[in-house]
Formats: sequence, C-alpha cells, structure tokens
Amino acid sequence: MPRTAFYPGTFDPVTNGHVDVLSAALALADEVVVAIGVHPTKKPMFPLAERKQMITAAAKSLPGAAGRVRVTTFDGLVVDAARTEGAAIIVRGLRDAADFDYEMQMAGMNGAMAPDIHTVFLPAAPQTRHITATLVRQIAAMGGDVTSFVPQNVAAKIARKFAR
Repeated sequence: MPRTAFYPGTFDPVTNGHVDVLSAALALADEVVVAIGVHPTKKPMFPLAERKQMITAAAKSLPGAAGRVRVTTFDGLVVDAARTEGAAIIVRGLRDAADFDYEMQMAGMNGAMAPDIHTVFLPAAPQTRHITATLVRQIAAMGGDVTSFVPQNVAAKIARKFAR
C-alpha cells in the first residue's frame, strides 16, 4: 500500500524552505499531498489558484517528484483533511526551538484526535532555516530582493506584483 504524507501550510508564497521540506518528505513517502490551508480571516498576498500553480511548478524541479506530488486545499482540521487524502503522516518543517514548541503542541492535539496519523518533523536545512514566508512578504513589500529565498517562478511573480 502506498504511503501518503500530508504537508499542510498557507504557502503564501512558497519558499525555498517549503521546497526543502517537500523534498525531504518525498524521501519518506510514495506521495506527498501539499495542502494549502484556507483561512477566512487571512488576507493572502497571492490568491489560492496562484499558490497552487507556484507549488506545482516548484515541485517539478525536484528529482523524483513527477507524479508523486499533489496540491490541494483544505479549510477544516488538518487531521480531517489528512484522513480524507488517505495520509498516514503529517509532515511539519522545523526551523528552530520556537517552531518545535508550537509543533509539538499541535502534534499532541492531532495525535489525540487521530492516533492513526503520525506527525513527522523535518528539520530545515541550514541554508533555508532563516527563511519564512512572512519575512519574504515583508521584504518584497519594501522593495527588497527575495530571489535567494524563493523558487525562480515565485520570484518572478513577486517581482511583477511589486513592480514600481
């Protein structure tokens, strides 16, 4: 039976850190479902359709990803969405101790609600550890260069969005 991993996030925008975690998840699972969380109170920089397209394009650059990455959306509990997708694993990337503390709480709650779905933590690579989508958005909004923090296709979309 194929092993499916569920990788949730807002991916606004997808960063090199996200792609790094996706690459590591592909080493653990036969299929990775990248799931964009839709939150009615958040105002994203990119609409959902563009985020899906950016993730799909970024995934194509990963060796061995062809036919193994699927992008979807969800708006409820992560464990419910993971179960709907047939996932046995929830993948979470960790950059630092603050991420660890928060993610451990989430893993505990998710484990209590869905003991059959396990959370796997993947540490960020040293070269991507400092990257956050929030900082990318802030730097881009102030006219800064984000090309070293995001995939090339994403950098082009950000440049068009903030062209002055």
